[in-house]
Amino acid sequence: MKLPNINILDEKNKVLRQKSLEVTFPLTKEDKKLINDSLRYLEMSQIEKYIEKYDLRSGMGLSFIQLGIPKRIFVASDELEGGSFKRYVFINPEIISKSEELIYVGEGEGCLSVNRDIEGIVPRHARITIKAYDENGKPFQLRFREDLAILCQHEIDHLNGILFVDWIDKKNPYKNKNLMREI
Repeated sequence: MKLPNINILDEKNKVLRQKSLEVTFPLTKEDKKLINDSLRYLEMSQIEKYIEKYDLRSGMGLSFIQLGIPKRIFVASDELEGGSFKRYVFINPEIISKSEELIYVGEGEGCLSVNRDIEGIVPRHARITIKAYDENGKPFQLRFREDLAILCQHEIDHLNGILFVDWIDKKNPYKNKNLMREI
């Protein structure tokens, strides 16, 4: 399989700090192609032989703003048992409910736009419900917990010009760790 030709912006690029704009339907052919290319890239980045062949960093989610396109679209690909993937496309996503319980990723969050190790924890809601649209403009709601809830909050942050490093307390990177559950 050939790696899709997509260019992921580095955190130093000011475009990542822009707030993405609402999308109108129907989607353009270019948007549809970029959705598919992004999903294929994410899936390849989770398969060992492609990680080695193309020197990829593993990723599960990607926002259009990370590709320099300020549209409120993000995709996610979750590897299932047996090597298959569950694909998600979120257009104009909005979190409509969230749990009070906070969690964090024990080994730390990562990002395809942040090419360095980051110390600290990012407080995230353990469960969220998202309202969004699919590629055909059909509305849907999904409830996520833990890994996928974190991924969605991370990507929606991107759409709002926020990077995960912004949530880490600079003076105390593990602040309030005892008030959250590690996953």
